Amino acid sequence: EKNVKLLDKMTMLQQQNEELRARIEKNTVITRQLSEENANLQEYVEKEMEEKKKLSKTKEELLWKLQEEDATSPVKLQSSSSTFYGCSSRNSSPVKVRTLRQ
Repeated sequence: EKNVKLLDKMTMLQQQNEELRARIEKNTVITRQLSEENANLQEYVEKEMEEKKKLSKTKEELLWKLQEEDATSPVKLQSSSSTFYGCSSRNSSPVKVRTLRQ
C-alpha cells in the first residue's frame, strides 16, 4: 500500500515536471520572439531619431538661409501683407510671422 502511494506520487510529480518543462519551452520561444521584436523596435527608433535630427538640421539651415535672404534683399514696404503661423527654430511653439509683398 505504501509503495502504491509512492508510485502515485511519483507519477503525479513526473506529470508536473513534464508540464513545467513544456511551459519553460513555450516561455523560451516567447522570450526569443520578444527579444527579436525588441531589437527590431530599437533599430527602428534609432533610425527615426537620426531622421528627426537630419530634418531638424535641414529646417535650421533653411530658416538660416531664409533669414539671410531677408537681411540682404531690399524690402519694398506696401500696405498689403500676408500672415501665417510657423514654428520658431528653438522650440515648437507657434510664432506669428508677417511677410511683406514686394
